[in-house]
Amino acid sequence: MAGVQVMPAAVDAAGLRKARVIAAPSGGSGVSTSLFAGDWRRGRARRTSCSVRALRQARSSRSRGGLGIVCNLGGQYEETFDDVQLQLMNYFTYKAVRTVLTQLYEMNPPSYRWFYNFVAVNKPTDGKLFLRALSKERQELAERVMITRLHLYGKWIKKCDHGKMYDKISDENLMLMRERLMETVIWPTDDTNTEKIG
Repeated sequence: MAGVQVMPAAVDAAGLRKARVIAAPSGGSGVSTSLFAGDWRRGRARRTSCSVRALRQARSSRSRGGLGIVCNLGGQYEETFDDVQLQLMNYFTYKAVRTVLTQLYEMNPPSYRWFYNFVAVNKPTDGKLFLRALSKERQELAERVMITRLHLYGKWIKKCDHGKMYDKISDENLMLMRERLMETVIWPTDDTNTEKIG
């Protein structure tokens, strides 16, 4: 990529450097374009998603004379799906808490009241932290939630049809794109069709 180099631009509030690409065409003046800084079609800047590790890698590649990518945009899953796995675990913890609450409501009202108050204070959005806190207070309830979580996951795996899920996602994407297309298309009015030309 002749004529393209990465150089530091302004420093943002967190002290992280943003990257700027300077493109110099062979027969003219240099045109400055901010890398991942916004939507060039609309002319508005977007907040970049940068990580410290990506910045360090970019700095080291620049020192070797290479081109480095500074911004790490989320959603690129070449290596792992760790964030998806974490969300699933947290969701199954939440479902297990609801299931155990329902069971306790029917079978053991005093334990239900205690667990309900515990859940109100310690939200089960982060399953690992929630279960750690619960195991410090009441080990038997923590074990019950963990066993229920595992059981619910096993039940979901048996019922989940991955091909059907893929089709649902694909169909919904198509439907949303079709809706957006219908919103943006300017349809001719009936008056233009009935005019006589000639």
